Amino acid sequence: MEATSELNLNYPKPISAPPPPISKDIELKRAMEASSKSSLFNLTRDDILYEDEYLMAVNKPKGVYCEAVLRSAPQIVLDSSSEYHLANRLDRDTSGVMIITKSHKVAAKLVKAFTEHKIRKSYIALCIGSSPNWRRVTVSSGHGRSKHGAWRVYAALDVGRVLPGGSFVRDMETTFEVVSVNSVKNESCELEDVNHVIVAEGERELSCGGDDDDVVVVVRAFPRSGRTHQIRLHCQYLGIPIRGDVKYHGVYEWNGRTFEGHELHAECLSLDHPVTGDSIVIRAPLPYWAAGD
Repeated sequence: MEATSELNLNYPKPISAPPPPISKDIELKRAMEASSKSSLFNLTRDDILYEDEYLMAVNKPKGVYCEAVLRSAPQIVLDSSSEYHLANRLDRDTSGVMIITKSHKVAAKLVKAFTEHKIRKSYIALCIGSSPNWRRVTVSSGHGRSKHGAWRVYAALDVGRVLPGGSFVRDMETTFEVVSVNSVKNESCELEDVNHVIVAEGERELSCGGDDDDVVVVVRAFPRSGRTHQIRLHCQYLGIPIRGDVKYHGVYEWNGRTFEGHELHAECLSLDHPVTGDSIVIRAPLPYWAAGD
């Protein structure tokens, strides 16, 4: 028994807070609404951002599951011989670029490219938190969850260590750039350039320690890895959780408005075409909040 207790004490401890109690009911409500919305969802030609004989990229709306987007793909493509597959996935409330391939072979190539970090991704997010004192920063940390637990940020030094339930802490890295603070563009903000942050201890090494609390911060995120909820977790860690992201301590109500879902948008994918090898850049139109309303 003592040996077991000692082993349990050696599990790595997360360095981000668990979801607040209020998030459970809110997330359940959002999931039910998304299920209803997804059951009625149909892609239109207006949703297509790029298409050729091998793949198409669509602008996934907020509050719709990826599977619903995939399911409706055959309705707008005339080629009935295609085998549709998701090359990348977005969270339920994340909008933006999603690639659907038209064959298993092309899907395998793109999944491999995503896994090997050969596809460049950029997101934009609207956050509410402390005013950042950095203009650009890279966050490197661990990522994981124990059995039946929520995804959490772990120290970079814990990467590779086992968690309760048998999973392991994996690495994740995201670079952030400030787009605006309270609608003031990056170029006009008096921000310090910070190049890198290593999450190696339990406390946040980089402070978003401005004097003003609860400012609106729009950031652009460039994830190198593709961990579940990566950008959302790193925003929480930096002290600027995404608006509406109650699971990771984002505000649910703001200035008299209630926000149904987090405000995170996959704005751009840059890649080499899996068949032709041509370089392609796929962009989704920015949502209304991207300027920081």
